Parts: sequence; C-alpha cells; structure tokens
Amino acid sequence: MNSVRLLSVLGLCLLLNACVNQTIKSTSAPPVQSPTTTVSEEQLLDVAVVVFDPGLDDYDEDEAVYPEVRKAEARFMPMQLSQAMQDSGAWGAVRVVPADIEITDLIVRGKILHSDGETLQLAITATDASGEVWLDKTYTGEASRYAYQSPTRNTNDPFQAVYNTIANDLLIELEELSPKERADVRVITELRFARSFSPDAFDGYLKQSRNGKFEVQRLPAENDPMLVRVRQIRERDHVYVDTLQTYYETFDAQMAAPYQDWRSASYEEVQAMERLQAESTRNLIVGGLAVLGGLAAATTGDSQTSRVAGQVAVLGGGLLVKSGLDKRNEAQIHVQALEELGASLEAEVAPQVIDLEDRTVTLSGNVEEQYAQWRALLADIYRAEIGDLELPEDSARTADTL
Repeated sequence: MNSVRLLSVLGLCLLLNACVNQTIKSTSAPPVQSPTTTVSEEQLLDVAVVVFDPGLDDYDEDEAVYPEVRKAEARFMPMQLSQAMQDSGAWGAVRVVPADIEITDLIVRGKILHSDGETLQLAITATDASGEVWLDKTYTGEASRYAYQSPTRNTNDPFQAVYNTIANDLLIELEELSPKERADVRVITELRFARSFSPDAFDGYLKQSRNGKFEVQRLPAENDPMLVRVRQIRERDHVYVDTLQTYYETFDAQMAAPYQDWRSASYEEVQAMERLQAESTRNLIVGGLAVLGGLAAATTGDSQTSRVAGQVAVLGGGLLVKSGLDKRNEAQIHVQALEELGASLEAEVAPQVIDLEDRTVTLSGNVEEQYAQWRALLADIYRAEIGDLELPEDSARTADTL
C-alpha cells in the first residue's frame, strides 16, 4: 500500500466521523376535535378507559425497562387519554377503570409497547358494548427536546399529540353512528350489565353471534322489578367508579412533576446513549480500518515514509478502538443512571388512601383487587335486594315477543 492509498483510508476515517444523523420532530399537538352536530344527552355514550397493560411480559430485551415505572405509567397515561376525550365534549362520562371487567358503552384498552423520554408507542383498541371494534391501531409519538424546557414542560405533556390523535380517531368512529345505533349500544350495555348479575332472569334478551357481536332480541318491561334493581345497582357502581377517579386524579397530580423530571432525564440519557453508541461504533470501525491499513503500510511499504505513516496509523487506530470501548463503558453508566431514576420515581408514587361511604380503602398496587371485591359486593347486594321477586305477567309476555 502506498502513501496515497494510506491517505485515502485516513480520509475515509475522517469522513465517517463527520457523518451525523438528523431527526425531525414535531413540537405541536393536533387540537382535540369537537362533534360536528349536537346530540341529546340520552345519546351520549359512556366510556371506560382501562388501566393500560404495562407491556412487561414481552418487551425487547435490549430495551431498558423499569417495571415500577411502567406500572406507574400504565395508570398515568389512561388519565391523559380520558382527559383528551372529555375535552372534545362528545361523550357522556369518561372514566378510568382499574380492570377489564367494566361493562359500558365503549371500552378503550391500551398496551405500552415502548416508553422513554424520547419515544412513546401505544397499542390501542376500542370496542363498544355490541362487540363492534372501533379502533385497533398502534400510535407512536416522538418528543422534542423543547417539550422538556420551561415554560412548555409546565403546560403540555410531551406526548399530548398521541392522546389527542387517539381521541380524534374515536370521535370519527362515533360520528359514523346513527341515532338508532347509539341507542342500541346503550340498551345492549344495560342488558349485558343486568345479565352479568342475573343470567337466568335476563336470558333471551340478547343474542350473541359466533363472532361475538350482540344484538337485542327483546326488551324487559319498564316496570320489571329486577330491571329497576339492576339500574339502582348500576348507579351505585358508577358512584364507586367516580370515587376512583379521585384516586387517579390525585395519583396523576402527585406523579406529574417527578414523572416529568424522569422523562426529561430519560430523554437526555437516551440521546446520550444513542450518541455514544453511534460514536463508539464509528470509532471501532474507523480504528479497525486504520489499524489494518497501518499494519499493511508498516510491513509492506516501499519507503521509510510509508512505513512511518503506517506505524502512526496503527497507533491512531488503536486509540480510536480504545475510545470506542471506553464510550461503550460510558454508555453503561447512563443505563445505571436510568435505573436509579426509575427507583427514584417508584418512591414518589406511594399508595393513596380514599374514604368511601362505608369504609376506608387503600388504593395502591392492589387497586384492581379492590375493584374486583367491589363488584363481588355489588352481586351480594343485588341478590339480597332481589330475594324471591317474581317477574310480573306483562314482563313475562314481553320476554316472549319481539
């Protein structure tokens, strides 16, 4: 290898080190859309947003995931989505529920696929009470560094664009329903709720197809005492779930500041790791090429100048390789820093205690169990109130005719 070829190798090294990646990020969130037409209150659909699946079972092993942080995010993010939906004014009650056992007009489920200060990826599904799937889509948002700078960080969630987009997509699906279709969804919700407490008494009112869709076959009489009791039970359930909203609102309020700090630091750590990993790879490649080129020049050069240049290249290449390894070690330090940040956030989101009418409940990691116990208690209340009630004759006739 002559000196010209050696200079070409070194030139390539400099060129590789000069290459940079450019990422374009949006700093504005689309506004939440409002309905194009006004509907009566009776046609407003209620929504349950289930606490998200934190995605701890199947995440990428190369991804730095902190279980306690993910669990906290799984409670935090549904509140952001529910608020965006409420801001549209298109819905009835929009509630966050701790478990996927709520029967309501529309239920929204989410799974966190990826979350750090830089990127958020959510898998969202939405299904109405009839079994019709409204939404089954993955949303990805990228935060800009400006999202973590004052005063922006005090007013907007870095991923508000994701929540607003989901809310707007759901509104599009809602506005495709006719008034009759909305009314049917609400009737199906009530009948499914009633059937969950008394399958025998409310059997035959709904038909479920093989694909899981529900259709109304007949209706109970308005004076059916069991239906009256079910409506009372359902109202109690709404009161309890509304009480849970206070927990989630308090949780969000207390989590907001430390979580924003964590995401801001996480953003910086992710950016730093990406830079270090890219620089490390470049240095290893460039250093390796320089070492190989230098060895060739030092051993086969046809002049003293080329041999000296080759020795210099070997030394320089070795330093680049060492730099690449050092930067990988430095990247690992950032990983450890993220783990410490996750532990810090876990300490910030302590359980909350709320007072119900008949008892005090601690809402923490086992809030799902508390909700399951509440639903079991509702069933006991229903059975105690129904007793040996018989269906009135007109209700029995209604059950035999469409």
